[in-house]
Amino acid sequence: MSDSDAPLPHVPESRALSKKRTRLSLVWFIPIVAAIAGAWVAVVRILGEGPKVEIVFKSAEGLEAGKTKIQYNGVDVGVVTTVRLSDDHSQVITTAQMAPKTEGFLVDDTRFWVVRPRISGANVTGLNTLISGAYVAIDIGQSTKSMRTFVALETPPVVTGEVRGRFFIAKTPDLGSLDSGTPVFFRRLQVGQVASYQLDKDGQALSLKLFINAPYDQYITPNTRFWHASGFDVSLSAAGLTVQTQSALSILIGGVAFETPPTDGLAPPAEENTVFTLFNNRADAFKLPAHDPQTFVLTFKESVRGLAPGAPVEFHGIAIGEVAEINAQIDAKTFEFSAPVTIHLDAQRLGVAVRDLAPGEDIGSIRKKLIDTLVSNGARAQLRTGNLLTGSLFVAFEVFPGTPAVTVDWSRTPPELPTVPGELAAIQASVVNIIKKLDQVPIKSIGEDLEKTIADLDRALVSGRGTLDNANKLIEPNSVLGAELGNTLQEVSRAARSVRVLADYLERHPESLIRGKAEEKK
Repeated sequence: MSDSDAPLPHVPESRALSKKRTRLSLVWFIPIVAAIAGAWVAVVRILGEGPKVEIVFKSAEGLEAGKTKIQYNGVDVGVVTTVRLSDDHSQVITTAQMAPKTEGFLVDDTRFWVVRPRISGANVTGLNTLISGAYVAIDIGQSTKSMRTFVALETPPVVTGEVRGRFFIAKTPDLGSLDSGTPVFFRRLQVGQVASYQLDKDGQALSLKLFINAPYDQYITPNTRFWHASGFDVSLSAAGLTVQTQSALSILIGGVAFETPPTDGLAPPAEENTVFTLFNNRADAFKLPAHDPQTFVLTFKESVRGLAPGAPVEFHGIAIGEVAEINAQIDAKTFEFSAPVTIHLDAQRLGVAVRDLAPGEDIGSIRKKLIDTLVSNGARAQLRTGNLLTGSLFVAFEVFPGTPAVTVDWSRTPPELPTVPGELAAIQASVVNIIKKLDQVPIKSIGEDLEKTIADLDRALVSGRGTLDNANKLIEPNSVLGAELGNTLQEVSRAARSVRVLADYLERHPESLIRGKAEEKK
């Protein structure tokens, strides 16, 4: 036995000890990782999403959840996600998911509207949606107040935020052919448009909101005049027929024009939202305003048809005032009709100016003296025809020599100026006088005498015709008188021949008048 075979010292027996430990199966890692990844994706998505907004529409026409886009300048910035009715079923409430980084779009004065094909008198818009479908457009406001709920516009705005310019207000009693989008002209150049209009609370006028593009808005001063430029203006004067229009477009859809008087060229530009008056035409817009006008009453006993408020009052062709009001009255005792016409006269247009006043005088006393002088010299108010085509009338304050002297009663309020019949009324009065004179003519007796005279003349003609017949019978060739007349004519012819021979003989032998005819030699 070798050394290697020697027994080993006592060694404890090795024994395997089992240690308990918890093991997680790899199967569980899959859902955990998926949940973490999903949560991360959700967080990233939530953080990457844009804001949600609520837009209220009156109708859901053209809107479709998940498909209708929200666009700004042709770029998609959101999408409509839900469409539902309001609780009272009067509106449509939509929810829209906006794109990231669009929080700055959603301010208090931001506007939304549905773009679809629209045709109005002034604009044709949205034709591209015939192929692509309707979408919601957005116009970003200028406010800094954030907003998440909006009420959409029913129609597209005429002016959007990116267009530079300013708004002005024009007051008019009648809208006429104007509408949103109607062009505004300056020197026949389109420089703006009617943005909107609304009826005033008192119902007496309409307020038009005009947008004037920059830089043309700088030409509007506090003294700028606005007027209707719809259609064309036709005026007939001594210079001939004048036709004025802004453009062919204004004839079709109407328009507004403005102009600043040349004397106001250095005035500063008007402030935004300045209120102006919209006149009917350019002539009215540039009519000189009255300076302290005096009110008078004119009483006409003739028809005032064709006379209207605003008609001019002229003195030698110069406008010195205008008609303010026309009324009618009937005398309860005589039942005569008359038409009191209220007018406004401008004293300065009659030559009375403040600079002409002497110390201690007032313009009222000077005006009274002037009116009294004119009336005492025969000045009277008369209705005259201003236009033969339309039959419009105006009041002429002219001097008529030979009229009875009258005075103005200044104690009346307002004072009354004397009148004379108009040209047409004077013609009618002359015709009436002629008819009255004709009524006094004894036409019946004249007719009877004329009838007798005609009968006597007829009998005389018959008698004359008989006399002529008898004369014809006497001078017929086969009548005795005719034969005798022929012989008589022959005798007269022979006598004339003898006289001619005697005259020739006396011319050759004038001495024969004394000596007689010489005897012929045998």
